[in-house]
Amino acid sequence: MRIDAHQHYWSMSRSDYGWITPELPVLYRDYLPDDLKAHLERHNLNGTIVVQAAPTAEETEYLFALADRSESILGVVGWLDLFDPSHREQFERYRKHPKFVGFRIMIQDMPDANRVLEPAFLKALQEYAAMDVPVDLLVKSSQLEVLSALLEAVPGLRGVIDHIGKPCISEQIFEPWASQIEQAAKHRNIYCKISGMVTEADHAAWEPDHFKAYVAHVVRVFGAERVLFGTDWPVCLLAASYDDVVNVLESSIPEAWGEPERAKLYGDNAMKFYKLRTE
Repeated sequence: MRIDAHQHYWSMSRSDYGWITPELPVLYRDYLPDDLKAHLERHNLNGTIVVQAAPTAEETEYLFALADRSESILGVVGWLDLFDPSHREQFERYRKHPKFVGFRIMIQDMPDANRVLEPAFLKALQEYAAMDVPVDLLVKSSQLEVLSALLEAVPGLRGVIDHIGKPCISEQIFEPWASQIEQAAKHRNIYCKISGMVTEADHAAWEPDHFKAYVAHVVRVFGAERVLFGTDWPVCLLAASYDDVVNVLESSIPEAWGEPERAKLYGDNAMKFYKLRTE
């Protein structure tokens, strides 16, 4: 099965997408399953993992409703606030939905990333790690040191780093991102999404070669068994089309990779990480 393991849907009639403003005209409109259908068909993709784009339980419920009507939505990664004492109640409601596959921690949006190292947060995350719940980890490269401390404190976490940890591709900065992402890869339950790269590059002047060293490094440290393909559509449209994103990855993956490695990248690893059923 071929899977886009990271994309979003939203409706501007909702009030929880504060980051999508008229100043981002390409994003300031509805994006729904019918808008993605042709792209999935063109690239022989069976479906997608839809990831929350707003820090609200209401948006997660909205994504469940979309998933009920769309066969292409294979799984929903929801929002869960681990600082809220009632997070477990919210989780229990989510898990009743057959397409709920995990939740995302948006460290990127925290004014102080060190808050994830507070005892109550760590205790909550340790509980979900013990339950083997898949957790998406959204971090900027400047927050990878905090992420490393988090992974040390929750060693059994089943986690996936979104967007290769957001290195400064626009400036072609490699360190300390490379060393920090390699440290994260030492945790065998941590995966990495090769996604979201074009928006970390120069939106108007990126070239395919700008991504190759980053992809090569991620593939080297995580191996073919722990990398997932994702487009971050429609956010990627700020810098590139859906086709462009696919082509960037195609031009960057190791030439020595055969069908077994490619199958893992383009779907098998997503199925394993998110525990997707095959029926």
